[in-house]
Amino acid sequence: MEQYLARQPRDFLAVATPGAGKTTFALSVASELLGRRIVDRVTIVAPTEHLKTQWAEAAERAGIPIDPAYAAGKGRTSSDYLGIAVTYAGVAVNPLAMRIRTERWKTLVILDEVHHAGDALSWGEGVREAFDPAHRRLALTGTPFRSDVNPIPFVTYAPGDDGVPRSVADYTYGYAEALADHVVRPVLFMAYSGEMQWRTRAGDEVSARLGEPLTKDLTNQALRTALDPEGSWIPSVLAAADKRLSEVRRHVADAGGLVIATDQDSARAYAKTLRAIAGEAPTVVLSDEKQASKKIAEFAQGDGRWMVAVRMVSEGVDVPRLAVGVYATTTATPLFFAQAVGRFVRARTRGETASVFLPSVPTLLQYAGELELARDHVLGRRVSDDGDIFAAEKDLLAQAQAGEGASDELEALPFQALGSEARFDRVLFDGGEFGHAGEVHVGSEEEMDFLGIPGLLEPAQMRELLAQRQSDRARKQRSQADANARAADSLTEVSTHEQLAVLRRELNGLVGAWHHRTGQAHGVVHAALRKECGGPAAAVANAEQLQARIDRVRDWAVRRSS
Repeated sequence: MEQYLARQPRDFLAVATPGAGKTTFALSVASELLGRRIVDRVTIVAPTEHLKTQWAEAAERAGIPIDPAYAAGKGRTSSDYLGIAVTYAGVAVNPLAMRIRTERWKTLVILDEVHHAGDALSWGEGVREAFDPAHRRLALTGTPFRSDVNPIPFVTYAPGDDGVPRSVADYTYGYAEALADHVVRPVLFMAYSGEMQWRTRAGDEVSARLGEPLTKDLTNQALRTALDPEGSWIPSVLAAADKRLSEVRRHVADAGGLVIATDQDSARAYAKTLRAIAGEAPTVVLSDEKQASKKIAEFAQGDGRWMVAVRMVSEGVDVPRLAVGVYATTTATPLFFAQAVGRFVRARTRGETASVFLPSVPTLLQYAGELELARDHVLGRRVSDDGDIFAAEKDLLAQAQAGEGASDELEALPFQALGSEARFDRVLFDGGEFGHAGEVHVGSEEEMDFLGIPGLLEPAQMRELLAQRQSDRARKQRSQADANARAADSLTEVSTHEQLAVLRRELNGLVGAWHHRTGQAHGVVHAALRKECGGPAAAVANAEQLQARIDRVRDWAVRRSS
């Protein structure tokens, strides 16, 4: 505010992390300029219809009545209003009408999430034509700019060290600064891996572990398999996220969760699974529903546990009580990831922590690790020499083919998901990684070491607790390994007859426990174990065969739990 009022610039670009208060800043500037009679009217340009209404409500609280229902061809609006709210798409439809209105009064134009003006050439041209005569223009963005060749209107560019033009912000307030000021919450990223199986169009069955080094196509197919509602990965991760939400709600009673889905079918399927897990129906928000904005507003004001959405809440939507998220979408760009995580970082009281569950995919883990990095809008690429004369054109072609929607490419990869299972991988926090050695099953004590972290902790306390739980578990695992080694040594000291008797008793005990848990007859369970592990009946099986069956029935129990 001080910098803006001191300089009184015609154009001002503020880059601030989601949750830092860009709306409050912009409306404070608007109120000051209106009060000083520097401007007479305010025009707010937002990415979506829902955000128009949200801006109008926020402006009303600031004493600036805004008409969110204004259409470009409408012309006049009530004299009770001091301004209007429109979308970028609406401006592109009739930029001349908006220009006439802008010329009629001394107008302040607030361009919310201004990177959208570069989404399409028509949008950028429309914004430039409509608001070129504006008295003042205030551009806001809270997410990393994309890298393309469409310059964003009213944004200044300057060549960087590599000669490539980059956007120049008048003021930048990043996630790192906001975190230090306790304006936003620190984020725990809970990464989950697991085995995935799918069938390609050629009929080949592929099995891969999510998060392992794979080709781009295989990584995408593994991710889609994990997100398949019919598999085991999604229900396991949703159950883990619900446990985390329950823990957070012990300290923050109205904390809510959000699942971001790829498409509407997946969203509905996830909602059905969540209802069975949480015991209450989640709010489902679909972008083409007329009641979408109303549903979001009701969820924001209520105390329901979960909301499931496709894209409606990816950017700008204000639901401060969101504390737990599940990133269950194939859209994997820095822009969308930052927007999605931005839904959870808005702080209300000190000590609140956000938890975001995500697939253990290298790209997403990289974005999570780079959350604190600020980015600028990069325009194309420099042509360094005559031999490189077509390099810029090739870059443009590659960008045009790649686009911003990673999911577009995924749709072109035909495959059939066959099955999936989830394994807890690690926690990413404040640039560090925390986890346990070996595979960690969903529902195990090792997983609960991290899911059960209190909902109110300062960042320093969080780092200390994560490191403590990791080291405590490592110590316990070492002592358990030593005990197992001693038990193995003592087992080898007894006679073969006694050793087999001990193993048969253990196997029969486990089969009995499985019978009480599932209702399956003892003989059926023994037959199933023989079928999976091989070998003769338990009475004549050797020690290795008995041990294999013991391990298998224990594995069943863990899988059933998760």
